[in-house]
Amino acid sequence: MFVDVAKVYVKGGDGGNGIVSFRREKYVPEGGPAGGDGGKGGDVVLVVDEGLRTLLDFKYQRHFKAPRGEYGKPKNQHGANAEDMLVKVPPGTTVTDADTGEFLGDLTRHGQRLVVARGGRGGRGNTRFATAANKAPEIAEKGEPGQERWIQLELKVIADVGLVGFPSVGKSTLLSVVSAAKPKIGAYHFTTLSPNLGVVDVGDGRSFVLADLPGLIEGAHAGHGLGHQFLRHVERTKVIVHVVDMAATEERDPWQDFLKINEELKLYSEKLATRPMIVAANKMDLPGAEANLEEFRKKLDPSIPLYPVSGVTKEGVRQLLYAVADLLDSLPDVEEAALDEVDATERKVYRLEEDEDSFTISRDNEVFVVHSPKIEKLIKMTNFDQYDAVKRFQRIMKNMGVDDALRQRGAVNGSTIRIGDLEFEFVE
Repeated sequence: MFVDVAKVYVKGGDGGNGIVSFRREKYVPEGGPAGGDGGKGGDVVLVVDEGLRTLLDFKYQRHFKAPRGEYGKPKNQHGANAEDMLVKVPPGTTVTDADTGEFLGDLTRHGQRLVVARGGRGGRGNTRFATAANKAPEIAEKGEPGQERWIQLELKVIADVGLVGFPSVGKSTLLSVVSAAKPKIGAYHFTTLSPNLGVVDVGDGRSFVLADLPGLIEGAHAGHGLGHQFLRHVERTKVIVHVVDMAATEERDPWQDFLKINEELKLYSEKLATRPMIVAANKMDLPGAEANLEEFRKKLDPSIPLYPVSGVTKEGVRQLLYAVADLLDSLPDVEEAALDEVDATERKVYRLEEDEDSFTISRDNEVFVVHSPKIEKLIKMTNFDQYDAVKRFQRIMKNMGVDDALRQRGAVNGSTIRIGDLEFEFVE
């Protein structure tokens, strides 16, 4: 089964909690606070593994959670940082945020890494809160929650050369002849439902990766037929070999087939229209092919190489392979990622930058609801069982101006306030 799109949930590990501890050693009077910080939570990291070819593994496992950091320890000992969670993906995987559409990365090289969910920092132990006014604080932070999100993985097959053309024009047969690949071959449309890769040995010491890509039909750029399932894989190829059924075995006009396929490529991406192309006039062993070839040659742009071939008799196949290898040699040596050329201006997501101390207040019937990312994170990292921690939380709220803003909105002693998952009474 070939899977080239997957949506998965990733969550970085939470930071370890800081602890409250004091030195209690003989001959050390008034030892003071000695609670250590918690360790950092692990990141979720995507790693390219060239041994993978599909996203099939993500069909069965869709949730990935990194381990949390270790809690702090007495004697000011720092809790251990958690190890990162490494998730293997095949080369050619692009990653986007499933909710915002933000482009996160393009993974093409073996061993390349991308952090998709960062772990939270460890909470501070009570040693960190010691001041001249409070030399023995009984307060420690909980670990920061790890980042969590849904991400979209999309695989675009990396091959040097891609075979394109209408269904049943002989692409799979051609691949089976020139490489050791064994694609399914049948006399009906969409025999090939997923890309097949084969390594082609030209015979003079050169080789390249050839992809037999699923058959394309008119309207594919809009999602018809296999649509984008096909077109996303063409983006990676350096050279396009356009296979045309020159014998018109399905009573279609070879020239019109050629124009329609090129139009679909152009409508999907303007860059594909400029990709180097070679035309393989296939099925030359069948009646009528020679006459159609002459008509086709008259209409074709002379700058586009044309090679008559037969996947059945292997006529002209060797010449075609030499031409493809020569064209590949003439192209500049660029990274695979550059072939896709993701335009940052097209994929960039703009966000309104807000002041860290900004907040908004709304009403839910009689409840005052405070919206503030900073305070919501503070709540998750505050241990409300500790008196000092509660006082610190109240002090931060007051310094941010939340108390005054609530009074202006009509909050009085006993009013219910909600921030995130926490509800409490307003106290004057």
